[in-house]
Amino acid sequence: MATTRRADMFTADGKPSDDDPRENGPTLGDERTTLVENLRCARLTLEMKCSDLDAEAMARRAVEPSTMSLLGLVRHLAEVERATFRVMMAGQDVPKLFTTATDRDGDFDGAVADPQVVAQAWAAWRAEADFATRFVAEAPSLDITGDDPLNLHGSGGGQMSLREALIGMIWEYARHMGHADLLRERIDGRIGQ
Repeated sequence: MATTRRADMFTADGKPSDDDPRENGPTLGDERTTLVENLRCARLTLEMKCSDLDAEAMARRAVEPSTMSLLGLVRHLAEVERATFRVMMAGQDVPKLFTTATDRDGDFDGAVADPQVVAQAWAAWRAEADFATRFVAEAPSLDITGDDPLNLHGSGGGQMSLREALIGMIWEYARHMGHADLLRERIDGRIGQ
């Protein structure tokens, strides 16, 4: 006997929840407002997907041979936020958070079931998201550019506008929220958000 499951719905009636912090945001905003709101909602989705999980659940791998886990995604997205906004857009010379030249997958490989590792990952992710939020709010225009000489952000190896960086970050979260959906469902059957 098949059961019907609607993975995109998390309320019994399928209507938006009054408690969902992503609902009722601006829908007629200008370009900056629209991009910022979409990125805010993507970040909130990551937090919601990981809510109420202990270190063991956060570090649980998807399926062999994948090293992907919710904790790995938090670490990875912290790394991508940092590379995009601090390094490329703000031009800061800061070290990577979890990856190195010899361990390019350190964000996922180091995602182990340790409460301190989980706390450290969330602190890093929040710090990078906060920096990015401030940077975007203070930017005089979405036309300012950052340098991407190694084409790490899809620029083709040159300048990239803040507009394109925001779109790329939204795309990065969207790509990984599908992974987060499956990881969370595998952990405890929870679907939605």
